[in-house]
Amino acid sequence: MIEQKLLLVDDQPANLVSLEAILEDQGRVLLKAESGQDALKILLKEDISLVLLDVQMPGMDGFEVAELMRQRNDTKTIPIIFVTAISKEKKYVFRGYQAGAVDYLFKPLDPLILKSKVNFFLELDRQRRDLQAKLKEAQAHRAAYEAEKRNRQNGG
Repeated sequence: MIEQKLLLVDDQPANLVSLEAILEDQGRVLLKAESGQDALKILLKEDISLVLLDVQMPGMDGFEVAELMRQRNDTKTIPIIFVTAISKEKKYVFRGYQAGAVDYLFKPLDPLILKSKVNFFLELDRQRRDLQAKLKEAQAHRAAYEAEKRNRQNGG
């Protein structure tokens, strides 16, 4: 089984601890960042399956992190779930989706809803990775077949 990495981003350490307690599970690696800058550093180094991102953080807010993620080829397709206590106004929710969020959750979080949504996006990630592996395998078979075909045509 492939280990899936979740990036939890919140400037409040207590929130990271509670997210970790809810989401801890076999086959998951939970990486934590307390700022947007730390999150971006982790995203450059790690193969992340899902990001849970606090909206309101000092310095770089969650919207900025999401917008920067969407500009990079290696991070633009990583699903982002925004998590917020304050920004329930439609304009903020809309901005979150505009910045690239796939979902928006409001604190206090319902553990069952959070687990369900995270499980859903991790399953999609697992399916995507399986398809990529099968495509790679098919391409290798095709390349071997083409090489063998050329070899026969050249009298080998």
